[in-house]
Amino acid sequence: MIPFSILDLSPIVEGNTATQALRNTLNLAQHAEQLGYNRYWVAEHHNMPGIASAATSVVIGYVAGGTQTIRVGSGGIMLPNHSPLLIAEQFGTLESLYPGRIDLGLGRAPGADQATARALRRDMTGADTFPQDVVELQRYFQPDDSNQFIQAVPGTGLNVPIWILGSSLFGAQLAAMLGLPYAFASHFAPAELLRALHMYRTHFKPSAQLKEPYAMVAVNVVAADTDAEAERLFTSVQQQFLYIRRGKARQMQPPVDNLRANWPENELAAMDPMLRCSAVGSPDTIQRGLASFIDQTQANELIISAPVFDHQARKHSLTLTAQVRDALAAQETELATV
Repeated sequence: MIPFSILDLSPIVEGNTATQALRNTLNLAQHAEQLGYNRYWVAEHHNMPGIASAATSVVIGYVAGGTQTIRVGSGGIMLPNHSPLLIAEQFGTLESLYPGRIDLGLGRAPGADQATARALRRDMTGADTFPQDVVELQRYFQPDDSNQFIQAVPGTGLNVPIWILGSSLFGAQLAAMLGLPYAFASHFAPAELLRALHMYRTHFKPSAQLKEPYAMVAVNVVAADTDAEAERLFTSVQQQFLYIRRGKARQMQPPVDNLRANWPENELAAMDPMLRCSAVGSPDTIQRGLASFIDQTQANELIISAPVFDHQARKHSLTLTAQVRDALAAQETELATV
């Protein structure tokens, strides 16, 4: 059965602080490690009152330092916000501290609104040079070359797997051309999912890092003991997206019993396609949903976003999802032996 991994935005819930959000992130990573999840990624977002992982490399170090075996990485670093050398040094340092456990997922978007992006980048042409920046970053991890005047220290000669992240055909083309693993952000932008996966697989060129295409696909999973409770928990992320669409991002809101009582129907209708790749419900409902999603995408790996307001309910959701993973694996084994 394919591996399951975790994407965590370190949510700051209403009435709480970034300090508690980051402590919850470490606790959730430790829980995920015990449950056998494959990797634990955090993401770069800026000027977002509900997300505590802006200093992504720092958070990765915190999580890796508090765990033992699970892979830890970025989902992703928004490379146009940084110089490739700086990221090579940061992830070279992380790999030196936690060898064999660090992933470097790279995105092309700013991870912020345009005004914040300008404050971060100063020069807004960074996205245009994303392919060249990825290649430059790759060079910094290559073995020591006396002809290369600038070196990443730490970084040179270290094996830090680079991933391309995306929600469009651009990332799929770049990952295929460079022979890199590809992660698609279908948990919030699923429109081009199947076209992007097809493009990536049909145009993939083997590289020193990867011989065959490897696609990881993101999906929201909110699991609870009953469908009704899971659907109620899911209203927190629905509210989060609704506020973002209004340009009023805020801390994650508590779940509500009736979302439609508080929001206009046209806003709810506009949000629904964004969250189409979601499995919400009891374990049986989640199992049916994920089995269908895996069959549809032929993903090599799933990365789970579990956007739940209450930390204990979030841990329980991951526990139930791990049970679903194991049930799907057992089902796959049974079919293989028939």
